[in-house]
Amino acid sequence: MLFIVIHQTDELWFKQLLHEIDGFNRRIDHGDTTLAAKTLKRCLKILKTLVGQVDILETMTPLEFASFRSFLASSSGFQSYQFRALEFVLGFKRRAPLDHHPEVSSGWQLSNTRLQQPSVWQHILILLAQRGFTIRAELLEVSDQATSSSEQVQAVLLKVYQSVPELAMVLELLVDLDEGLQEWRYRHVQMVRRTIGSKMGTGGSEGVGYLQSTLFQPIFPDLWVVRSQF
Repeated sequence: MLFIVIHQTDELWFKQLLHEIDGFNRRIDHGDTTLAAKTLKRCLKILKTLVGQVDILETMTPLEFASFRSFLASSSGFQSYQFRALEFVLGFKRRAPLDHHPEVSSGWQLSNTRLQQPSVWQHILILLAQRGFTIRAELLEVSDQATSSSEQVQAVLLKVYQSVPELAMVLELLVDLDEGLQEWRYRHVQMVRRTIGSKMGTGGSEGVGYLQSTLFQPIFPDLWVVRSQF
């Protein structure tokens, strides 16, 4: 019961995060950085709640989990299409996760739609271009690849931090969001480690090995690289 309730609650929060991020993008498109910042602050509170729920799940001992693990059969976290959609809309895009859903399924369709949409970072870059900063055109084009770092963008970000406080505030909240997502990943890894150790994950996944490979991969790499240039 606890396992099911926690994961169902996670899915509800993922749904809310997608809703909030859509609202953030709309506000950025309209240049409303004040409401955009407020939206990000709500997202941060939701991420803290998701991390807090791991504390509850960690009250389950390995023996308790083992008592029903076989009933999960092929079930896996890979099937959380809302979390994949969240990764995509933030900018951590790749096509591989779509392979875990039949093309006729609603999960595949939602994930694919999000994959084809501009990421949060692209909405930010478009706003910067509208404010007179030089952003290369190819960086504004929708891609199905993860956001990569750009020295040209880093130079722009440095100017923003130095001269446009309202935009700098939004950028810092995006760093908070990135850090919050990494914190959730780390807590998730540790929870799995203490529950199943190095065993294979459900659904044929690599378990802890795969989850560890996702750690410390920033969603907004330029916001981290530029910090050494201040």
